[in-house]
Amino acid sequence: MADKQKEFLKALEGKRISPLTLDNKWHQLFDGAEIPAEIRAKADELNELLKQQGNINNELKKVKGLKKKLLDEMVTLADDASSGVPNAEKELEQHKRLIEDCNGHIDDYQDQLLDFPKLIDHVNRDLMIMTMDDCYDRLKENNKEIEEISKWIDEFRRELKKNVVRKQDRELANHRLYSYMHDIFGTEVIEIFDMQYIPTGLKAPGSTAKENTGSNEKKTES
Repeated sequence: MADKQKEFLKALEGKRISPLTLDNKWHQLFDGAEIPAEIRAKADELNELLKQQGNINNELKKVKGLKKKLLDEMVTLADDASSGVPNAEKELEQHKRLIEDCNGHIDDYQDQLLDFPKLIDHVNRDLMIMTMDDCYDRLKENNKEIEEISKWIDEFRRELKKNVVRKQDRELANHRLYSYMHDIFGTEVIEIFDMQYIPTGLKAPGSTAKENTGSNEKKTES
């Protein structure tokens, strides 16, 4: 499998693979089956990276929003400071410091975000390989069971055909036995036998005997 992994990674070079845990079809691969512990751990690692990336993006948006608000306010404060409005100059300086803080946070967040695509891609590819290994193992196991079941079905069909022929042979033998017994021993003797001995598909001894008797009488009259 190591050689296959190398070939697989080579085939993926330059391709962007979306995070597997965000793909519903990836989860369906394990539908009805327990996710192996090592795959679950790797999936949790990927989810944690995605969560961290999302949190940093949210914080970045908040800081950018705050910076925009401060910049908009600075326009008014600059006008007020020019007009000699009390404390306007002080608030203007305070806004400048806050904007500098925002710039520092923005740079820091953007630097952090630069590392996440590579980290996420690395973990995602590891998860993909682990998933494929597990799927191939299950495919092999399923194929093995399919072959065993197919062999059982083929053997069952052969035995079924044999038993169908044997059943037909036994039914034919019963018909012959009953017919010969009736011809040899006659109706009265046959009627003595318990009903459980009536061959499958034959009428009751009495009715059969009567029909046979009636048939014999007609032959005699003619």
